[in-house]
Amino acid sequence: MAGNGQLDLGAGAGTAPDPQVPAHPFRALAHFPAAMTAHVRYTAIDAHRPATTSPAVIDEVIRKTIGFDGLLMSDDVSMKALSGSVGESATAALAAGCDLVLHCNGILAEMEAVAASTAKLEGRPLARLKAALAVLQRQEPFEQHLAEAAIARVLSVA
Repeated sequence: MAGNGQLDLGAGAGTAPDPQVPAHPFRALAHFPAAMTAHVRYTAIDAHRPATTSPAVIDEVIRKTIGFDGLLMSDDVSMKALSGSVGESATAALAAGCDLVLHCNGILAEMEAVAASTAKLEGRPLARLKAALAVLQRQEPFEQHLAEAAIARVLSVA
């Protein structure tokens, strides 16, 4: 299984069916402080690039249609689901609109390549990171019944 997805996409980015899934379930979560892209292609939006490296998916769908303005992280660039080197994948993800690039396999040479391919975090991406960290640092009691009710509300929108 590639990443934490439901489909085994193998060693290349998968191709998702044309996105006929309504955006409203995602809009219900647009206030979340952070999200992660997926290395899947939505060919009706961008026939050549997976979502992680597609400015059309990130800007038009995630930022505008869904209305998400939180911290947007790439999926793991080391999972071999994107073409090119990890450094090239990191550059492409940032150029497409991701705020941060995830590299998760712990191979030092790859981590160095990703670091060499990225610039200092500043501007809007830095502000989004700070906002996401502020949410994580809040200590709120966890009430399971409230969480379950919130999930039920989101699912009922679909």
